[in-house]
Amino acid sequence: MTKKELIDGIMESMPKGGRGVANRLHVESTLEATCNVMAAELLGGGEVSLPGIGKLKTVATKARTGRNPRTGEPLEIPAGKKVTFSPFRDFKEALKP
Repeated sequence: MTKKELIDGIMESMPKGGRGVANRLHVESTLEATCNVMAAELLGGGEVSLPGIGKLKTVATKARTGRNPRTGEPLEIPAGKKVTFSPFRDFKEALKP
């Protein structure tokens, strides 16, 4: 799903008229602000809960030896961080066939 498709989906799910989101610009700016807050929290080592879906969190990775796929030559991969996703139980159950 692209950013445009996500914004379109949010626009379609909002109530027509009433107190819903007024226009595409509001949806887009809200989505960007949400992503910025989530990125800042993850960069700070925190967790982000996505209600009804799961949790994003950062974990440390250890330094390790890898291989260059073209030459097969070993190389050292430094320690770092990566983002992991843990689905909530209900969401995981819904994905099962």
